[in-house]
Amino acid sequence: MSDNLLYVAHSADPIHLNARMANRHGLIAGATGTGKTVSLQVLAEAFSAEGIPVFMADVKGDLSGIGKPGAMNKIIAARTEEFGIKDFNFQSYPVCFLDAFGKHGHPLRTTISKIGPLLLSRLLNLNDTQSGALNLVFRIADDNGWLLIDMKDIRAMLDHVGKNSKQYTTGYGTVSAVSIGAIQRGLLVLEEQGGNVFFGEPAFEISDLIRTQNGKGIVSILAADRLMQAPALYSTMLLWMLSELYETLPEIGDQPKPKLVFFFDEAHLLFNSAPKVLTDKIEQIVRLIRSKGVGVYFISQSPSDIPDIVLGQLGNRVQHALRAYTPRDQKAVKIAAQTFRPNPAFKTEQVISELGVGEALVSFLDAAGRPSIVEHAKMLPPHSQIGPITDDERAALIKNSIIFGKYDQYFDRYSAYEHFKDQEAIAQQAAAKNQPVPQQKPQQQPQSKPQPQPRPATKTTARKKNTGTVFNTVVKTLGSRQGQQLVRGLLGSLIKK
Repeated sequence: MSDNLLYVAHSADPIHLNARMANRHGLIAGATGTGKTVSLQVLAEAFSAEGIPVFMADVKGDLSGIGKPGAMNKIIAARTEEFGIKDFNFQSYPVCFLDAFGKHGHPLRTTISKIGPLLLSRLLNLNDTQSGALNLVFRIADDNGWLLIDMKDIRAMLDHVGKNSKQYTTGYGTVSAVSIGAIQRGLLVLEEQGGNVFFGEPAFEISDLIRTQNGKGIVSILAADRLMQAPALYSTMLLWMLSELYETLPEIGDQPKPKLVFFFDEAHLLFNSAPKVLTDKIEQIVRLIRSKGVGVYFISQSPSDIPDIVLGQLGNRVQHALRAYTPRDQKAVKIAAQTFRPNPAFKTEQVISELGVGEALVSFLDAAGRPSIVEHAKMLPPHSQIGPITDDERAALIKNSIIFGKYDQYFDRYSAYEHFKDQEAIAQQAAAKNQPVPQQKPQQQPQSKPQPQPRPATKTTARKKNTGTVFNTVVKTLGSRQGQQLVRGLLGSLIKK
């Protein structure tokens, strides 16, 4: 479409979202069952059609239909006739399915070192003292070149620091056995929730979200229905991805269209019980990431779920119905109404509680970056299928994905766990011979060996994948520190400077 105007809704006239303003972020809000998911699908289609890659989490299992053309029904026929659309073109969009558990998409993993102590502390629900102890453990590992890749590595590292805390007191400070024990218990809970499958290699490369296919942006869909059973893991995973985008992408300023649009569904989970220091950092990322060409769109039941400091950064709004049954509900409706530029034709606060399914109050930024007057609108129907595709259709799309085979073969290279195991064996041998224990240098770590997995591969193939991924992972720098400076980013994730 000319001028990168994305047709997504209709009032008296078509309502367009200006792609040049899409990196100014947005909000899709509304009560359950009012049409948020379909609005998300419509926006994702519009971005993809414009060549803009999209990431979204599928918390209900309904969004896989984006990969298949839709079909006419009575509701779509009535809506297109009302809008004056004669030839409604049903079509599919290129999709890439991801899954932290590796069941319904390509495995989505990262390493303990890359996620960092701040996000891991939140994931484990640690207090300030315990978070300080975890930060100390990460610092010791970084300074000694001990790789923290998966759960057994961080466990081994905690065990080592707990047993040798006195030798680190002078250089790093005191860490108590109580704090170490609390962190270890938190890791047990995380493993029970399935968090252990999220940590490992090959780690997901964030650049794989920014791809196009035949001129359309690829829509990366994270299967999150099972992930939602562990809300802290879900929100931390998405926040890690945002952090990776922020730390990785270069500054490009305002462009004709974003490099990526990131939809954060069930956004209230991100801010529930989040300490102020983390909320401040989230606000900072949201504020600064737009200059790197990324638009972030939060989806939640009410604008009141989003802290004011973040809500003020969200320029594009789609507000579905809110019900005002209780005083709290009435307050939420009032807050939602106040976030819009008033329309003299109606009372915003009143209309919010009267909207039907598929209707919304819409306000997008104009070409000058100013919020438009709020419009009482109806959303455009999706061009792709509403609802999920079959398991066989999903499997076929996964097999034909551009990243098929890149992350499927898990491997376990030499890291902190193996280092301490080797040191333990050396100590036992030295004790048997009554000799002093030689110290093993991190730089002398042997090459890793691939581990047998459900998807078999030859040793040669697995080694090639291992080597290739090692050199594509930032955390590789821990193994060879000469001439390099390791730093941690805004949220504590490991980056190379």
